[in-house]
Amino acid sequence: MKISTLKSRVLAILASGALVATVVVAAPANAAATGPTCDGKTPVQTCSGTTSDGALYTMQVPSDWNGTALLYSHGYGFIIDIPAGVPVVGGTKVDNSAYAGPDAASNAALVKAGYAIMGSGFARQGWNIDSAVKTNVELVGVFKKQFPKVSKVIAWGRSGGAFITQSLAEKYPTLVDGVAMACPVLGTVEAELDMALDFLWGLKTFFDPTIKGGNYSAGAAGVGEAITDLVKMFTVIGKLQASISTNAWPDTSKVPDSMKAIPPRSALLLVGLMAGIPTKSTSFDSTTGPEGPLKLSWPLAIAPAMAILENGAQGAALAILATHDLELQTGGAFYDNSKTDYAARVADEAVTFNAALSGNTALNGLLSYLNPMNPAAPRLVGNPAALAKLRALSTHTGKISVPTVVLAGETDVISPAGNTQWLIDRYDEQYAAEKAAAMKLLGGSYKAPSKKLIVIWKTGADSYSKFTAAGSPIALLPNDPNSNAHCNYSAAQHLALINLTAKGIAKGSVSYDGATRTIARKVMSGVIGPQRFPALQKYYMDK
Repeated sequence: MKISTLKSRVLAILASGALVATVVVAAPANAAATGPTCDGKTPVQTCSGTTSDGALYTMQVPSDWNGTALLYSHGYGFIIDIPAGVPVVGGTKVDNSAYAGPDAASNAALVKAGYAIMGSGFARQGWNIDSAVKTNVELVGVFKKQFPKVSKVIAWGRSGGAFITQSLAEKYPTLVDGVAMACPVLGTVEAELDMALDFLWGLKTFFDPTIKGGNYSAGAAGVGEAITDLVKMFTVIGKLQASISTNAWPDTSKVPDSMKAIPPRSALLLVGLMAGIPTKSTSFDSTTGPEGPLKLSWPLAIAPAMAILENGAQGAALAILATHDLELQTGGAFYDNSKTDYAARVADEAVTFNAALSGNTALNGLLSYLNPMNPAAPRLVGNPAALAKLRALSTHTGKISVPTVVLAGETDVISPAGNTQWLIDRYDEQYAAEKAAAMKLLGGSYKAPSKKLIVIWKTGADSYSKFTAAGSPIALLPNDPNSNAHCNYSAAQHLALINLTAKGIAKGSVSYDGATRTIARKVMSGVIGPQRFPALQKYYMDK
């Protein structure tokens, strides 16, 4: 399973049964390059093979090919098989299949539009940026040798695949002519995981201290610990769902009885706010309440916690699986919240969500429990060597060299909006420097540099939450058009993203012109970049 397909079905979670004992850790393939072997069919020719690192690849080239080739990078893939007994993500296998695009419908739409598409499965799943970039460079070379009439190459990807795409464009700016990214993870892996790990730590501290939350053992023992954490986490999520109506704290919680007068939903909301989890989710729009006496109070007091519940389950699952993966790569525990000031992190939201947090007295009590001096809420201290290795993994500078179009969700919990805002900020600095240099060089004959980055924010409908006649919430499917689920984009939206990038290549720049605004509104269900300024991730508050 790729993390971009992770389904959030929190409202239907049941406690897990026994664990399946057998687990498998994925190992990189080791084989010589093969292919490409092409079937010669029309109207679409398909080719396949393996790169020199053993990664499977696939290519599709239409008979009416327009000369532009699309290099797709898929998102984060699990490095272990997950037993069927694990809620939500259970029953998945390590997937090394080659992906030429995100889904069959999108692939068909792109090929029908005249684009050639290609992509690989990569030699390693998990956090694999350096390996994936190497594979992609080789794959472009293979494609050009097989199809020498290629005129342009657009690198694109979703989620962690967007991180690969940006890394490729930064390291090899002359290899690609344009970049398209959807629901992008950007910056550093440390910034990406900080939100998820902060949420998991808060969930552990308030609701189930037996969740290990990292520092997993080596080998099969560590795999078992990570899977056990998944079961415990989803079990607690299920108990918190039930507590919304009962106000009963999960039986695994070890907070003092005096704190249990505070509704557990308030503690859950605090955990989400201090981590930066969005308070708008797949099923909860933050404005709609059920008909009846709760119509006005539900959005104010209940909906934020329900959104945190739904979003947080996805974030915590990522935290567990990616932490296990990256601890194997770095040689130890890297997460460190020993100096994080959680009170400062929620200072602004504390006013907005005061009612949902049960008032200032309750909030202060909850924050006091999280104080680093409280032995019942121990902070985690990372291994310096492991943290250094984590920071040595591929990171972005934010440099934009070719026309780049980004489609991002405002409330995507896996690819936070703060990721994209970080890239916007870096490009603003780059553009300002380019403009100053041009003015200094050309003086009165100055001409503004070409714009290379535009962002479209997918906003969706303002109101979409649904309730039964009895007032119970109804979970929206993650692929519902109104859903804010991770990477919830249609084939038409993917095609529009690529077309905008191709248009930018042809012009040598990208802009928020009338056509782009229309596409953003009518096709992307969103708005253009300058109309939104999301906050950076909480991670950056500590820097």
